[in-house]
Amino acid sequence: MQDILTRPDVERLVNTFYGYVRGEPELGPIFNDIVNVDWETHLPRMYNFWENILFQTGGYKGGMMWVHLNVNAQVPLHTDLFERWLALFFHTVDELFAGPNAEAAKAHALRVAEVMNAKISHLNAVTG
Repeated sequence: MQDILTRPDVERLVNTFYGYVRGEPELGPIFNDIVNVDWETHLPRMYNFWENILFQTGGYKGGMMWVHLNVNAQVPLHTDLFERWLALFFHTVDELFAGPNAEAAKAHALRVAEVMNAKISHLNAVTG
């Protein structure tokens, strides 16, 4: 297997991952029904995010936290959901790629999931 080396590799990773998310019993309904994600907007944003993380392109502008706080207002996000998201992401990376960038993507996903989960869990505990 090759590493994540190009924008098309990033797109393959993101498309495959969100294909799994859409069909996942716990995550899918959040994305598809509750939040009703606009995939034509979301996927290119995620391509830019991951391309920027891996290749420092500067192509991603925006913050993810406020989006997830808005989702949390509609359906409480809890640790199990972040863990499921992370497991699917790791599975997708490992299924498609191997190498330093693949490992960097997983490490970054872990940091993102940990930070978001901690902040949202704290918010839910305070407001709950």
